[in-house]
Amino acid sequence: MSALALAFVGDSVFDLFIRTMLVGSGKKVRDLHREAVRYVKASGQAAILKGLESELTPKERYVVRNARNAKVNTVPKNADIMDYHYSTAFEALLGYLYLSGQNERLNEILLMAYNIKSDPSI
Repeated sequence: MSALALAFVGDSVFDLFIRTMLVGSGKKVRDLHREAVRYVKASGQAAILKGLESELTPKERYVVRNARNAKVNTVPKNADIMDYHYSTAFEALLGYLYLSGQNERLNEILLMAYNIKSDPSI
């Protein structure tokens, strides 16, 4: 499967995970959305991937490298091109883990990602 197809799936996996984690906080929907955007925007995902890189297996690093180097045709206007490549790579990693049925590892990565981005210094 192409790296961009993996990223397409991984985007949904991450979005649902973040929304699930945030919904129990008791915040209003508007505030939940703002909080979720911190995690799912390109710069947030790029920071997460950079924080996770040392924890990845060789196969996961391969998926990330392949996706990070994938040719993308468009970049959102509010995203830096390098952040966008890193966020695509992060989403591809999640898509790969999800589609290959590695649910335990997927949950580990998602929780690490949540904790990395929850750190106010990042």
